[in-house]
Amino acid sequence: MNNPENSRRSFFKKTVIGTAVLATSHPLSVSAKDLPFVEGDKDIPWYQRVTRWGQINITEKDPAQYDIPWWRSFWKQTHTEGIVVNAGGIVAYYPTKIPLHRKAEYLGGRDLFGELCKAAHEDGLAVFARMDSNRAHEEFYQAHPDWFAVDGTGKPYKAADLYIACINSPYYQEHIPAVLTEIAQLYKPEGFTDNSWSGLGRDSICYCENCKRSFAAKTGQSIPTRKDWDSKVYKQWIRWNYDRRLEVWDLNNRTTKAAGGPDCVWSGMNSGSVTGQSKSFRDYREIGKRAAIIMLDDQSRTDLGGFQHNGDIGKMVHGLLGWNKLCPESMAMYDHVKPWFRLGSKPAPEARMWMINGMAGGIQPWWHMVAAYHEDRRMYHTPGPMMQWHKSNEQYLLNRIPVANIGVLWSQVNTDFYGRDGADELVELPYRGITQALVRARIPFLPLHADHIDRDGEGFSLLILPNLGAMTDEQVAAVRRFVERGGSLLATGESSLYDALGDKRADYALADLFGAHVVASADARQEKMEKMAGEAYHTYVRLIPELRSQMAGPHTGSEPAITGTRHPVLKGFEETDILPYGGLLQPLRVDAGAEVLFTYIPQFPTYPPEKAYMREPKTTIPGIIVRNHNKGGRIVFLPADIDKQFGRFNHPDHGNLLANIIRWTAKDALPFSVEGAGLVDCHLYQQPGRLVMHIVNLTSAATWRQPLDEFISIGPLKVKLKLPAQVGGKTAKALVSDQQIKATISNGFAEFKIPSVSDHEVVVVS
Repeated sequence: MNNPENSRRSFFKKTVIGTAVLATSHPLSVSAKDLPFVEGDKDIPWYQRVTRWGQINITEKDPAQYDIPWWRSFWKQTHTEGIVVNAGGIVAYYPTKIPLHRKAEYLGGRDLFGELCKAAHEDGLAVFARMDSNRAHEEFYQAHPDWFAVDGTGKPYKAADLYIACINSPYYQEHIPAVLTEIAQLYKPEGFTDNSWSGLGRDSICYCENCKRSFAAKTGQSIPTRKDWDSKVYKQWIRWNYDRRLEVWDLNNRTTKAAGGPDCVWSGMNSGSVTGQSKSFRDYREIGKRAAIIMLDDQSRTDLGGFQHNGDIGKMVHGLLGWNKLCPESMAMYDHVKPWFRLGSKPAPEARMWMINGMAGGIQPWWHMVAAYHEDRRMYHTPGPMMQWHKSNEQYLLNRIPVANIGVLWSQVNTDFYGRDGADELVELPYRGITQALVRARIPFLPLHADHIDRDGEGFSLLILPNLGAMTDEQVAAVRRFVERGGSLLATGESSLYDALGDKRADYALADLFGAHVVASADARQEKMEKMAGEAYHTYVRLIPELRSQMAGPHTGSEPAITGTRHPVLKGFEETDILPYGGLLQPLRVDAGAEVLFTYIPQFPTYPPEKAYMREPKTTIPGIIVRNHNKGGRIVFLPADIDKQFGRFNHPDHGNLLANIIRWTAKDALPFSVEGAGLVDCHLYQQPGRLVMHIVNLTSAATWRQPLDEFISIGPLKVKLKLPAQVGGKTAKALVSDQQIKATISNGFAEFKIPSVSDHEVVVVS
């Protein structure tokens, strides 16, 4: 096996198709030795070989109705290689001997987990024993009240009729390890997973004696009495909670390996939302260092995030985990639109598209149903076709390296200490706006953790900072080193204005690169978050130079004279001098040599219509600042949070403007282009001697609202791919439509047409 860290570095170094190949004549060359693992390697552990998973989330009623022979046939029908089976935690599905480990209500004398484990092993399937280990029933609480989380009045925290265990108590330190050991020794599952492993969330503070002792020993302080992001002690409490979850992760892995062997891993489960991870004190970066496999509990899309979120989160997780490891994802076959009809079937197109976009982002499929018996049996037909397609084309879906030269930075430091309780507004929306604009413009990108710029950033030509407000000093220094190496930079909003703990700096830490400096010193973050949550202001930006004196339409004679030509960033807006904005802006001081391309128009009434005219038509407050760096890169600073506005309202002007900015900043040096109508999500990968391109058709009546129940075909699409030296490009095969596509070679690019795309197409160019 290759060293995982070396594999991760190799992956990022090989993405230089964007910088080295497109900007120069240096060829990209990938061979088997560069890839995460080589097919047929007998040393590959099970958690890097099992790529198709299935799960029945067992209800307490299921022991009396679980038809194991039928489900064994379903495993075979769906080409399932591993199953996730409820074992213990809140309730046990086997005859446990652990005191207070309550057996499932209808278990009776049956050993359901044992039977399923035995059946799976007989069929050659791996077994992940699923735990649910953060709550317990009344009798457990009465026996050990000191093991459970309490609020400031000493009242226990509860979820319905269950008591929530304290992460610092013997429940996690002794009880759960005992359960893990018992299961591992009795049944020899391949590993353990747990979707509620991290205890009480960030919105609640536990004041039990275990927490008081632990926090005092670590910090010398008392547990904070309330949430206060401006308090040093509260910030220490946040970090202390993160550290404790990592201790639990490590303890559980030591336990399962000691009881079940060196490959018996405990994997937890993790969210597809960075904000969700933060609210659960799950440090994704540190977990990525430790994990043998990431089991994603990210079962379906949101209306805001769309299907494309699944491709993004797959690449984000691999950026932490490495591409030599796997990240299966729990994909709900039941209706996951709230109120979550858990026994009803999700429309097959909705479930299928979530699986498709996940595979495009490097995620492995994992069908998931609740209950072992259903009166609505339509869901049984959904996973089979996609699992079959995955099996037939697995050689193109694994052992590959993504191709992109744009990195979009993220970090939980920013989510926690800049976003605080408004992370959805201040962090998630700007990130989503940037990534949605990239998807819409068919520009490939990779999420890049802000701590990994030096380690993994060699292959990128452009870094994007979507309102990366809180940055550590080392992250700031790494961005500077990237620009000094000739890289380009796009930063938005308040990027670098706050330090690692979320305290405001006197100026942007990257002010000299931005060519802009703060004038007002007040921290208006909370005020802005409260004012802008879910709404937009009636504000605009004024484009420079103004062109309306030469535009068709009425004239007053007072139109300003045209003073020059517009920057390429403003291409496509020749018929307007203003663009809708929706946000707020504060004055900035701009350095000499930096160019301002549009300025802020403050808010004015929208109602009644008679009052809808500009009170202050023009200001000098800059909305965008561009400059060329002396090392060759291009710098764009966008204090106007167009990314946040696009993430919220999906206004085409905002998406087009962001696409223009990104293309200009990246010098139009992109590894592919896709022309044709429709909204598509494009992902490109390289394997030895070939390129693999996913095109996911997001065009539908349900693009922005669940559920999808009909595919709308698009096409033809004209594709142009930059060819690495070792890829000839004359052969193109479409894996979904199962047809050969004629390709032509021109100036180092392969060009071909895809006649039609229903849900997705995958083209292999060799």
